[in-house]
Amino acid sequence: MDTIYALATVRGRAGISVVRISGEYASKALIYFGSSVPQPRCATLRTLVSPDGGKLDQAIVILFPEGSSYTGEETVELHLHGGIATADAVLRELSALPGFRLATPGEFSLRALHAGRLSLTEIEGLSDLVNAETEVQRRQARRLLDGELAKKASLWRQALLRCTALLEAVMEFADEDLPQDSVPEALELMIELRNGLAEELAGIDAGERIRDGFEVAIIGPPNVGKSTLLNRLAGREAALTSEFAGTTRDVLEVRMDLEGIPVTFLDTAGIRESEDPIEQLGVERALARAEKADMRVFLVEDSTAVDSGPPRRPADLVLRAKGDLLPECRHGTISGRTGQGVRNMLEQVVVELSGKTATAGAASTERHRISLSASIASLAEAISEIEGRGRHEIAADELRQASQQLAILLGEVDIEHVLDELFSGLCIGK
Repeated sequence: MDTIYALATVRGRAGISVVRISGEYASKALIYFGSSVPQPRCATLRTLVSPDGGKLDQAIVILFPEGSSYTGEETVELHLHGGIATADAVLRELSALPGFRLATPGEFSLRALHAGRLSLTEIEGLSDLVNAETEVQRRQARRLLDGELAKKASLWRQALLRCTALLEAVMEFADEDLPQDSVPEALELMIELRNGLAEELAGIDAGERIRDGFEVAIIGPPNVGKSTLLNRLAGREAALTSEFAGTTRDVLEVRMDLEGIPVTFLDTAGIRESEDPIEQLGVERALARAEKADMRVFLVEDSTAVDSGPPRRPADLVLRAKGDLLPECRHGTISGRTGQGVRNMLEQVVVELSGKTATAGAASTERHRISLSASIASLAEAISEIEGRGRHEIAADELRQASQQLAILLGEVDIEHVLDELFSGLCIGK
């Protein structure tokens, strides 16, 4: 394969810029730059010069030998002085070398996958880590990148292999006297496996919400102060406010970091009957987003309005709006104009969503859900075959299908359709 190279740090002014080179001829680039090849994994100061003798930079050079690098290939890192011009000069010289080319997005990680240095789930964790904006997202991404799900899947596959071997032993030696029947042992292990997979599957919803962010919809009638509250949360005029009802026609969003939890607050159209088709469309969108939201904050002007709008859920908050206009400050009131009650509302949101994050497993994507669900379905069918019909050969085949789904989860087979999307989301230096 070609030797690839890329800027691995953000382009622009910085203390250092790191250029990563990976492939069969990575160390040859150092010779091209007039430098000797340093000892593996030893940070060494080298002067880099162009073929015409011009000095490019004085850099820290690190060589990672084949089998001991991120990609599994021989890799060189050039730690240059920060700045666009220096990095560009080195990249231009590399582009002139035969067999060298600029890496595509995520290509270093793709080579790590093909070399067995990382599993697909670990690379998904890397992608999540690069995109993490809050502490909870960072911790969730680290679980994937550290191989938590990959290790679980490997253990599940080993257990499936054990179950299959036990069933095949019964079929192979059906006419012989075995010391003991191994079917009960296989059945017990299969039930334990099914329960373990189901537990992981149950945590995917929370894992997905951590990756994408929770949504909290602000619901209420027109002119109750929803947009004013959103502006208070945003710290700016994110939404247009007016004394006229029906100002908000679409769903407006403000993304926040609440004690490490990613939360998007949604300002929705006022819930009311309207002859205006545009406003009515806004109401329909508001109800649809409120239905999908993880939590809703209902703003009401008096107790008689508590039952208006969509049905309440246990996690929802109902707050008396325009608390600054009430004769006295009371619990359960809020004012977007003065900020009264906002801190208390956010604390309640954090408590509710923290409970949801606690249920998250290592699995966190729709791809994980599909593989785990298919594996559970095959296990359930295998258990049914043994308990109800005694057809061991069909049960063994179902176990092999369950194992195949876990292989797909790990990225060992049938993954070409997910690679382009996954690796295009990584930066070129990854």
